[in-house]
This record gives sequence, structure tokens and C-alpha cells, in this order.
Amino acid sequence: MTAQISNFDSQFGTSRPLSVARTAPFVAGTNISIKLPPSSVFQRSNWQKSYSTHLLLTDTAVIAVSIAFAQIVRFGPTLHPHGYPKFYVPAFSILFAIAWLSALSALRTRSPRITAASVDEYRRVTAASFWTFGAIAMVSLLLKLDIARGYLAVALPVGTLGLLVGRRAWHRHMARQRVAGRYRTAVLVFGEVDAATELASELMRNSADGYQVVGLGVPRYGVPRGEYMTVNGQRVPIIGGEAEMLDAVHSCGADTVAIAGTEAFGLRGIRRLLWQLEPMGVDLVVSTGAMDVALSRLVMQPIAGIPLLHIEKPLYRNAKRIQKYLFDMCFALAVLVLTVPLLVITAVAIKVTSSGPVFYASERIGVDGKLFSMLKFRTMVENADQLLDDLRELNESDGLLFKIHDDPRVTRIGKILRRFSIDEIPQFINVVRGEMSVVGPRPPLRSEVEEYDCEILRRLLVKPGVTGLWQVSGRSDLTWEQAVRLDLSYVDNWSMMSDVLIVAKTFGAVLRKDGAY
Repeated sequence: MTAQISNFDSQFGTSRPLSVARTAPFVAGTNISIKLPPSSVFQRSNWQKSYSTHLLLTDTAVIAVSIAFAQIVRFGPTLHPHGYPKFYVPAFSILFAIAWLSALSALRTRSPRITAASVDEYRRVTAASFWTFGAIAMVSLLLKLDIARGYLAVALPVGTLGLLVGRRAWHRHMARQRVAGRYRTAVLVFGEVDAATELASELMRNSADGYQVVGLGVPRYGVPRGEYMTVNGQRVPIIGGEAEMLDAVHSCGADTVAIAGTEAFGLRGIRRLLWQLEPMGVDLVVSTGAMDVALSRLVMQPIAGIPLLHIEKPLYRNAKRIQKYLFDMCFALAVLVLTVPLLVITAVAIKVTSSGPVFYASERIGVDGKLFSMLKFRTMVENADQLLDDLRELNESDGLLFKIHDDPRVTRIGKILRRFSIDEIPQFINVVRGEMSVVGPRPPLRSEVEEYDCEILRRLLVKPGVTGLWQVSGRSDLTWEQAVRLDLSYVDNWSMMSDVLIVAKTFGAVLRKDGAY
């Protein structure tokens, strides 16, 4: 099913103080309802606290090591550098570490709601580091403190990089644990049948996200409580309508209730439900129905007591474009210079092992529909394009993509180049020319663009990329629909931080050879 929400992971719930309270029942009546928290709420609270504690310990260790490293690099292996009062540098280092940890806490970088949305978490970690150094610089200037700039110049990049690597390592650990069935968020989805099943399908799409749909509330669906509905190949129990909601939270062991739209409850009904769930420690989240919208574009605006979610327009041409251009130029030139020996060896190997040119120029469509020749090392036989029609029936992909394992047109050296993505290095020449970006949507063929509908044409609003979300999400293993969705999500939500993260993930994808054939 096509999902209607992608930012639900940013609503990862924190546990609120648990208490037993008398609350008005959700269904109008005169009885008093007293609900105890489900056991899953306690379990979630325990592992979330444990995870936050591990992040704190990791942050502390990284900061301590980076500051110690900077001190050794700048002053040598001594606690009392020449020219400074006794204990001046150690005392400053301790205060420095405390300030850095405090900044990380102030920006809530260890909050479960933040750590569930990795891009926002990385952005906050980076911001906390720069705020710390900015504050130290201002205090030093005002108090005329003697602080070696080289010391700070080493600690900032080393510490920030270490913090980001540490967070990434913990993300991967949690993903593995969730795939194994641990540290899951038990979600009860409620709403009209189409919206509820769409939301449930999205939550169940990737087990590494950690969501387990334990029940569906679909009023007026005509299916009695106790029956099951199949979503993404899994049976999910039907829990009935509004009247059964609170009982279902306990019977299903849910620690989160997700409302797919407000039609079933209405605004007042959602408020009453929130009051009912609050003493139970169960989180309530409401799906906006907005698909693939980054957190940075969402702004909550209360109007007449009603919280309205404002979605900012994507920014394609503004000052941030200059940052992206500079990043593209610097990164592309660095790659081309550093890989000169590899490029020469590859060119010789291609020329020696097969007839034909070293490079293959493929006509692609770039930003605003402009044609350009995308460069790659040739990995196929010289007449590969002429042989394509004979292989159409072997296509293993859907949509407009053509992909097959063990393509007979690929040469022996070509298989090696593709396995490690070496064939794509010449595309950085296209980046230097201004035809491509380091990160962007997949460069489409003319034949593909001719079949695009209006929505897919949005891919042409930005430059195509050497790598992108499609590259770090499976490459050739993706379906056409998945590839399009990733590209459109990038176009609408791109930022410099997301570009940096995608580049970092690309190295891992290349080493793991994900979807490379």
C-alpha cells in the first residue's frame, strides 16, 4: 500500500510520569474509569532511559577523548604547559567538557523524540558543538582569557565527528535490536479503514524503525471485534470502535495510540482521548496525512485554540544553493585528485580487456530538463545498447527501470568496477561541469522522462546526483515506485546536513555492495 506518512518516526514517544487518576470515560456516561498503565509502557520507559544513559556515557567518553587529544596535540603530554598557571589547562578542559555536555542536553539531543529522527538529531549535535565553541570564544573575549586557538581548532572537528559517529553506531545497534524484535513501540492505530490501513502499512514497512502495530480500530468497517485484517502480509487484530479504545490499549499491550486523521473522533474527541491516555502513560500521536515531509518544513501554528500544522514550501533557489555548490566543487575536485592512480589503472584495464572506448557517455536529463552526457567507465561490451532490445523480456525491475542480475553485456572487468562503484567516479567530472551534484536524484534517461507524469517531473527541479537516497537504500534492489518516492522526498526536503549524511552512508553502501550488479 502507498503510505501517507513518513515523519511518524519523529513522534517517538517519551514516557510521562505514571499515575492512577480518576478520569471521565471516553464514551459519554456517568461511570468513573480508572486505568492502570499497560506493562508495555513500563518496558518502553525502561529501555528508553537505558538508551539515553548509554548515549550520555558515549558522549562523555567522546568529548573527554577529543579534549585530551587536542590538549596533547597543542601542549604535549603534560598537565601544566609552560606559560600557563598551574592547573589552568586541566581546569579549563573540565569546564569545557561540562559546557559541551550541557549544550547537548539543552538541545535535547538524547530525547527519544529527537533520536528517532536521525537527521534532526545529527543537526542538533552539530549545533550544540558550534554553540559551545561560540560561547567559549565570547567568554574568552570578554574576560580576556588566554586560550590557545590551536587547542580549540583540534577539539571542535574531532569531537563533533566523534559524537556523530557514536550516534550513528548506536542507531545501527538499535536497528539490529528492533529487527530482532526488541525495543519496539507497540502502536494501536485508529481511524477510517483506508487511512488506518495506510498508516499501519507505513509503520510496518521497515522493521528497523521499531514500530509494531498491535491493533486496528476501524469504526463503521463492519468487522466485529476479534477478527483480523491483513496489512503488509501480517494479521492485525480489529479492536472495534471508540467505545473499546481504552480496553484495547490494555488487551493489545499498546504504549502508543496513533490516530489516522480526525474524522473518527473530531477535535473534541481527540482531546478527551488524550485526557484518558495521559494517566496511563500512553502516548497519543495524530497523523497529518502529509507524506515524506521533513521536520524542518513543519511549523505548528495555534489558531483559535486549534493547533494547525503549516508546511513550508521547498527551497530550490536561495542562499543555501551556494553552500551546496561549494560543497559539490570541493568534494568532486578532491575525489578526482585523490583517485588519479585508480583512474589510470582502471582505464588501462578496460582498454586491455575489451575493445571499445574507455568511457561511456550516456545521454541524461538534468535540472530543468536540460540534456547532458553523463560519463562512466565502460563496463559493458561495445554494442551493449543494440543488444538491449533482446534482453527486455529478462528485465527484473518494474516501472521504467531495466535491471537484471548477471547481465551478459557486462565485461569481466566491468563486474569488478560495478561491484565497488568505481565505474561511477567519472561522474564527478559532470559535477565540476555543473551538470550534476554530488547528492541528488538518480539521473534519468530521455525515454524515462517521456513517461513521467506531473508529479515525477519534480525530480527535474534539482540537479541529478552521483549518489542519493536511492544509492544508500538498495540501488538496483529498489522497485520503481520506491526509487521515485526516495527521489521526490529528497527534492522536497534536501538540506546540507542530509547531503553530508547521504555521502557518509554511501561509503558504507559501497563497501557492503548493497544492490550493486
